[in-house]
Amino acid sequence: MSDFARRLEQEIPALRRYARYLLRDAERADDLVQDCLERAITKRRLWHNPDRFRPWLFALMRNLHLNQVRWRGRRPSEVPIDTASPLTPHPESQVDRVQAVEALAALEDLEADQREVLILVAVEGLQYKEVAETLGVPLGTVMSRLSRGRERMRAAMTGGAPGAATLRRIK
Repeated sequence: MSDFARRLEQEIPALRRYARYLLRDAERADDLVQDCLERAITKRRLWHNPDRFRPWLFALMRNLHLNQVRWRGRRPSEVPIDTASPLTPHPESQVDRVQAVEALAALEDLEADQREVLILVAVEGLQYKEVAETLGVPLGTVMSRLSRGRERMRAAMTGGAPGAATLRRIK
């Protein structure tokens, strides 16, 4: 097995997570991952930097997703028959379960650009520069979207208003 194939195989779980966050439908997410893997194999010659493999794959997936969104925008909307299964495993306690549901709801309430940056940084562990390359936006935009997204998540989880002043105890 080539180094490219081995690295591609290792990235499949991360690609599946990202696709599920983008689409919120497990079946369509798997189709998107399959399309991304196919595109990566056919466009293999365009990948030059070994240190930027994951951002390259995420950029391929994001571009495929945007193309599909544009294509679906010209078609009648589809209504899924069943709902997607939860993306997280069942927590052990009821409190943990409630917190997880609240966190996912708060994540869903974020603007799409903030949610996407937050997922790439917090869930996928990409560095800010890699996220900027993946999304094709300046580094400052990534930092701004991440800051606003974190603030809105924090406010939603604590019941406060976004941007509300918080007091800190300084020793």
